[in-house]
Amino acid sequence: MKRHQKYRGGQRGECAGAAGRIAPAQPREFSRWRAHVLIGLLGLLNLLMPATRAGAAEASLSEYQVKALFLVNFAKYVDWPASAFSDASAPIVICVTGNNNIGPGLSKAIEGKNVSGRAIQIVMVEKDEDFAKCHILFVSGSEKKRLGEILSKVKDSPVLTVGEAEQFIAQGGIINFTKKDGKVRLQIDLDAARKAKLQLSSKLLSVADSVTGK
Repeated sequence: MKRHQKYRGGQRGECAGAAGRIAPAQPREFSRWRAHVLIGLLGLLNLLMPATRAGAAEASLSEYQVKALFLVNFAKYVDWPASAFSDASAPIVICVTGNNNIGPGLSKAIEGKNVSGRAIQIVMVEKDEDFAKCHILFVSGSEKKRLGEILSKVKDSPVLTVGEAEQFIAQGGIINFTKKDGKVRLQIDLDAARKAKLQLSSKLLSVADSVTGK
């Protein structure tokens, strides 16, 4: 992902969950370190290796750990316009609205991560103003009755919208999580991505079950 400018200071507000560096693993921290490594490997497998090899790693993680991993890895395969960042080192902000089932896995997935020098931060959306902070917005399935309302909050903004509801793409979302044979899969709509002025890598498109708007 290219280095970009970001929104002017303060516009994105305070964010929780900034990623930090991982200290060398100590014996008592080995289990946590091993889980972190497994999550990182799964993200690479899902995007860069055959589905059969990725599936073996996915089987050892929960559904929301896998989805969290995808969210973090999306940042590597999406280009935002320069106006989305205040400066070249400003963080990428992943927002979550609705039930926070993905929260624990997401907090773990961002540990030690950065994308092109940008840290990754997490924001739980609590008020309308929070939507302006987002680069990636995950809409929980609990909000399926409010999809249109939520997506309208970021309409025409450079926000990668990600959901897990059957009508998410039809309502204007960009990426939707589905399940097939017990595995997490992707639906992608390029028309929605273009409206948001986002460029999605061909590597990301290659792992989707369906891509519309080509």
